Amino acid sequence: MKTLIYSAKDFEIPFLEEANKDVHTFKYITDRLTTNTAMMALGFEAISIFSADDASGIVLEKLKDFGVKYITLRSAGHDNINLKVAKRLDIKVANSPGYSPHAVAEQAITLLLALNRKVTLARKQTQNYNFTLDKLIGFDLKDKTVGVIGTGKIGSVIVQILNGFGCRIMAVDPFEKEELKKRFYVSYTHLDNLIEQCVVIILSVPLTSDTFHLIDKSKLDLMQKETLLINVARGAVVHTQDVLEYVDKNRISGYATDVYDKESGVFFYDRSKNKPHDATLDKMLTQDRILLTPHQAFATKEALANIAQTTVENLSSWQQGRHPKNTLLPANQVHVDDH
Repeated sequence: MKTLIYSAKDFEIPFLEEANKDVHTFKYITDRLTTNTAMMALGFEAISIFSADDASGIVLEKLKDFGVKYITLRSAGHDNINLKVAKRLDIKVANSPGYSPHAVAEQAITLLLALNRKVTLARKQTQNYNFTLDKLIGFDLKDKTVGVIGTGKIGSVIVQILNGFGCRIMAVDPFEKEELKKRFYVSYTHLDNLIEQCVVIILSVPLTSDTFHLIDKSKLDLMQKETLLINVARGAVVHTQDVLEYVDKNRISGYATDVYDKESGVFFYDRSKNKPHDATLDKMLTQDRILLTPHQAFATKEALANIAQTTVENLSSWQQGRHPKNTLLPANQVHVDDH
């Protein structure tokens, strides 16, 4: 199947080539899918897009006119595609779920440890030959109450890792998992109670109308002053300006995130010589108690290989007249286990 790969990155192309084995005809472009680049899909039966691509209704209309019949996402989350419009246009869509929940879960713990133990500040100090410890005091995770918001595939692995640290774990999810209760003594509760009780809060939920700005001033008001907030979900799950304000005022201790609500067109690109005009991003990069990584949680060899394999399997299923096992339904019929 002739397929245009939007937002192709150098690091993922070898994995896609290895998985494809010349079964399909791939063309790689670095351009993001937008209303302006949709015309590049002319002559392609299928396209593959990434989380930063725009597959909104107007873009899908253009893709349909250009002959695109299939869209395979190289991501689990699909908040960037209008599934209702895709269904109306009879454009088949599939994603890449479960590529490596361990990759994202381990990044969440990496962010937590780095923020708690002031690793980035320690590196900055020692690079300047400042070996004092006054600003580098953290706390033991053992016996601390940690909250996990979202216990799908990724959240479940986060719970497992936290259990190894000896944490008491609270969770919020509309679908409680009995296994987590039995094996790791997870206590499911309601959101406000979790926020009030936990000194660490980890976000691992898909972005939906229910989770948009889930953490805002009303929830930040409930947090302890010592709270560390960790986000490996989506940038818009938090109200970024509110979080920055509460960190600045020492109302919470810190925020570590692998995502940013205005990351489109910035993350995954070298903007060192063309810095974006974004005061919020500037603040996130200069505040010592905020740790931002560039949406790298999925970036492990294992995850990239799985994403590539699933991408090829989706295309092959369509080519053979079958529905891929990862077919996406209209948005109001989908339950997303993880982002």
